Parts: sequence; structure tokens; C-alpha cells
Amino acid sequence: MPPFDMVDLVRAKRDGLELSAEQIAWLVANYTAGVVADEQMAALAMAIFFQGMSPDELAALTSGMVASGEALDLSGLSRPTVDKHSTGGVGDKVSLVLAPLMAYFGAAVPQLSGRGLGHTGGTLDKLEAIPGWRSQLSTSELLDQLETVGCAICAAGAALAPADRKLYALRDVTGTVESIPLIASSIMSKKIAEGTSALVLDVKVGSGAFMDRRERAVELAHAMVGIGHRAGIKVSALLTAMDVPLGRAVGNAVEVAEAVAALEGHGPPDLVEVTVALAQVMLELAGLEGDPRLALGTGAAMPTWRAMVAAQGGDPDAPLPGPRLTEVVPAARTGVVVRLEARAVGTAAWRLGAGRARKEDDVSPSAGVICLAKPGDYVEKGQPVMELRTDEPLRLGRAREALHGALEVTEGDAPTAVPAPLVLERVG
Repeated sequence: MPPFDMVDLVRAKRDGLELSAEQIAWLVANYTAGVVADEQMAALAMAIFFQGMSPDELAALTSGMVASGEALDLSGLSRPTVDKHSTGGVGDKVSLVLAPLMAYFGAAVPQLSGRGLGHTGGTLDKLEAIPGWRSQLSTSELLDQLETVGCAICAAGAALAPADRKLYALRDVTGTVESIPLIASSIMSKKIAEGTSALVLDVKVGSGAFMDRRERAVELAHAMVGIGHRAGIKVSALLTAMDVPLGRAVGNAVEVAEAVAALEGHGPPDLVEVTVALAQVMLELAGLEGDPRLALGTGAAMPTWRAMVAAQGGDPDAPLPGPRLTEVVPAARTGVVVRLEARAVGTAAWRLGAGRARKEDDVSPSAGVICLAKPGDYVEKGQPVMELRTDEPLRLGRAREALHGALEVTEGDAPTAVPAPLVLERVG
């Protein structure tokens, strides 16, 4: 590969020029190796933030990040492979329900997940509330579990797309996290490296999502779908609403309990609706058939959930950890709940100990918020509308501050307006 001058590449992108595939491959390889300095890559990231990237550049950047490490080979599995990725929200425990559900229908779901940061929760943090459950699997353990159980939810290995891990840390401290090309290539490099043949993207839109504007979410969805198609993966994206927490539980153990309830056939309607919508697209892309709503309603995927938890060292029958302290938030007036701010609830759960401000922070498995009332519910003044759970009493004050004005009640009876749709549109 011919050498390039990094300063020239930064200038070119700064001025709106398109970088070649060879230039991008060189810079990713040399940044990963430490030849390209952080300050130079930071300058390029900022140039990308303002100038964007073409589809060819996006494909080259993603390929470079995939090539920076190892890739999983799932071709030896007897099951068709399909995965799902969410851009993150509040109360988003869909993966916990969806992975065993798809495995029940005959798919292999290699769900390589992450941890929470800020107001959005992490799938691994939630599952670690289960006594004994472990997130680290070797490649042989992962392949065996995918073949026998049909699904695994685990941490990505350090060798998977290391360039993305290094670039993400740089973006976090340089104000370039919001760059759509950098978000798209980051997500897709890990999903391509994990070796799945099909992928469904759950792009969250709203106050509790990373993307609060629909047009930005659509742009991100198109970018990711385009990258996937170029890499030979069947990809489709659903835009789903995230103005209100999904389900009623926000935290770690509380979300596991709600996911189990959904798998047993009595999950909250909004969680079931989003899960079913994603499952239908996953079945389509994987070439499988089935009725996800019926399977959830009858508890058909529950044995698969139990097998997945047990295979990763967890005890599916063990009691989930409870908090040392609970406190209820009363309704300020009588009427109908018309708004429940997702970001505020997520922030409150984080402040109660369910989330982390820095990647190295610990989280409490028992902390969180239970939304006892949601939009459309009628409440009496003084009736509990939220339950706060924590192990540390000093955390309650800041959680209450986060929830100030988060729930709005209007006088009157049941609302006449049609509830806002949860699934907004499909891309790809």
C-alpha cells in the first residue's frame, strides 16, 4: 500500500474533496497501528463531521475498520444467521426478548452487545443482573451456543474491529460523536465483523434517543443500510419512536424481569409491538416463517431464553436483586397522563445507579425506575406514578430533580386522540 501524507488527507476532507479507498485503507491501518497521531485523526474526524462522506468513502472506512481485526466465521452453522442492532433508548430491552424468539424460529442470533452510558441502558449490564451470568464467551463457546441454543448475547472480543474502538474513544472527547458517517461506520463495522448474513436495525427517534429528529434518523438508517448492502449483507432498518420509555421498567434487573414477562406472554403492549415488528423483518431477511406475536403470547420462546441464560452460566430461576430503598413519585393532579419524557426517566435511572457517567463506572443491578403510569392512563392526585429504586439514599434527590416536569397530566377523562405510532417507517 503506497504511503500517504496525513496532513494532505485532512486538508482534502476539510475542503470537501473525496478520499480514495486506498487513502482511507491506509489511514485506518496506520491509525490503528499508532503511526497516525490522535490529533491528526481528531482533525480528520472534525472535517468528516462538517463535510460528510460519500457512499464510497463510507464503504471504504467501514471495510478498513473490519480489516483492522478479526472477523467471526459463522458459515459452518446449520441455522441461518440474523442479528438486530438498536441505536439505544430508554427501557429498550427488546434484544432480551428478540434473540430467544428468533432462535425459537430456527435462526442463529449472534448478538454482540455493549454497555450503557448516560441515560441509555446497556444490554450486558441488564443481563449481568442475573446471578452467575457471564458476558465473555470464547469463539468456540459462541459458535457452539449458536448451533445448539440458537442465540447468544455477549460482549464483542477485543480483536473485533479494534480501529472502531480506538476511533470511538477519540470521537467521545472531540465533539464528533454525532457525525452520521462515523456513527454508521462504527455500528456496521462491528456487525459485519461478527459475520451475520442478515441484520435489522432499530433506529430510535425521539427525546430519549440518540437521534431526536426524524430526518437525521432517516439519514443514519440509509447510511447503514447502504454500507450493509455493499458488504453483501441483507439489511433493513425500522425507525421506532422513543419519546416515551419502552415498557414500564427502566434499569437493569427490572428490565430483565419485564423481558421475561414478555417471553411468558404478558409483556407490556408497546414492548411487544416493537419486538414483533422487528421479528417480522428478521424472519423475512433470514428466509424463515413464523408468527412472532403468537409465539410471544403462548410463551413458546421461554425455554430458549432459559437455555441461553444457563449456557452462559446464569441461573434462570434465581431471584433478581432488589433495591435497598424504594420511593414513589405521586401524581400532582387528577387527570390523564399525556406526556412522559423518556430522557428524563433514563437520566433518573442513571442517577439512581442503573447507569454510568464513564465507561469504567460500576452500575447497580437493582437500581431503576418503574413507570406506574404512562400516556393514556388516568390517575388521581397523589396516586403513585413512578417508583424509584436505589441502593443509596443520597441518589434520590438528583433523581427527583431529573423527573421534575417529566410527567404531564391534563384534566379530563380518557384521551380521544389516537396513540402515536411506535413503528414510524422502514428503510431498505
